[in-house]
Amino acid sequence: MTITYPKDYSSKSLQTVLSGANSEVLFLGDPRVNIDHGLRMFDRMTQVMNTTRAGLVYSDAAGAPRIDYQLGSIRDNFDFGPVVALSMPKARQAGIAGDLKWGALYDLRLRLSLNHPIVRIPEPLYGASLDDTRPTGEKQFDYVDPRNRDYQVEMEQIATGHLKRIGAWLEPHFEQVSNSEPFPVKASVIIPVRNRERTISDAVRSALSQRTDFPFNVIVVDNHSTDRTSETLRGISDIRLKHLTPVRRDLGIGGCWNEAIYSTDCGQYAVQLDSDDLYIEEGVLGRIVAKLEEGPYAMVVGSYTMVDFSLQEIPPGLIDHREWTRDNGRNNALRINGLGAPRAFSTSILRRIGFPNVSYGEDYAVALRISREYEIGRIYESLYLCRRWEGNSDSALPREVANRYDSYKDWLRTLEIQARMRR
Repeated sequence: MTITYPKDYSSKSLQTVLSGANSEVLFLGDPRVNIDHGLRMFDRMTQVMNTTRAGLVYSDAAGAPRIDYQLGSIRDNFDFGPVVALSMPKARQAGIAGDLKWGALYDLRLRLSLNHPIVRIPEPLYGASLDDTRPTGEKQFDYVDPRNRDYQVEMEQIATGHLKRIGAWLEPHFEQVSNSEPFPVKASVIIPVRNRERTISDAVRSALSQRTDFPFNVIVVDNHSTDRTSETLRGISDIRLKHLTPVRRDLGIGGCWNEAIYSTDCGQYAVQLDSDDLYIEEGVLGRIVAKLEEGPYAMVVGSYTMVDFSLQEIPPGLIDHREWTRDNGRNNALRINGLGAPRAFSTSILRRIGFPNVSYGEDYAVALRISREYEIGRIYESLYLCRRWEGNSDSALPREVANRYDSYKDWLRTLEIQARMRR
């Protein structure tokens, strides 16, 4: 057995490979990676494919464990590793769209998954050089890089076709948003924080400096900081600052958000600000609230600019998520890893949903759930300076942590797809 290396993943190239295959199992390799296959890699992958009747089989590599495939693993950047085994009879039966420039293997994988399992072998069957050694904090922004726009449009088309085939695609019909309960202020800026003594003062003062024609407050949920964060907050004398410390000590970021939105201090709208970051100018909060009421929308997502710790712009610069469209945004949201920032919500709707008590993907879970029923408004101009520095929780994740986060987001997608299939 040998590994076949297609020159690219266009429909033409992949169809040429499939039509030329003369065995029941075809092994596809990534030409960018040097693969040192183990003694029994081919036999083991073939054996598992026959046993499970899989359409596609992949495995761990030495020092590189992967995650299991599930219904919600529909993102185009799912990490199968540089070697996959395809069942030729099943692949030919599934077919490929005929005019794809980049996504033919992605399209084939989704089509295979309709009727056949996609199976991971949790055994290191080969060694491989890494083809992308950038830290996680850099790689996560590839899908919003304007240079990749045409690629992303094609991936969205492929994912949309898959959602339609499985009955999980939603038409652009939205529920009405209504706010009937009383609130102490129009808006609350929510800042969960733990051990951010270097940045928390900047974030809070950025929020307090907002100029609006409505009352607002700033709710900081201090998750039992052990540095000087709490002391810094106590030193800010402004009655609009609500400094909350949870009773519980097992809260993630999502749990801290729940402390804020279910508190009696929370306003009609809950607006996000991370403890590392700043609003870009004094009119941001007013603009976000105006957009929420324009719809009215259950949620509004703005745009932000990537900066270093000293607030100098760094690549890729503006993150505006212009891939979002009213007609298909909530469907494409199942393919990508996030919807953007800053995020703002109707508190009434948010209280009905609540955040999962985790520190990664909590915002994505809520956004998916909201988008199932309600329209999400967008602001495409930069509202926010997003600091990237060594203190960011996602700046350089160990593989096991990145795998856990990816698996969790795939699980969120699985739940949401199942819910949409039942609508």
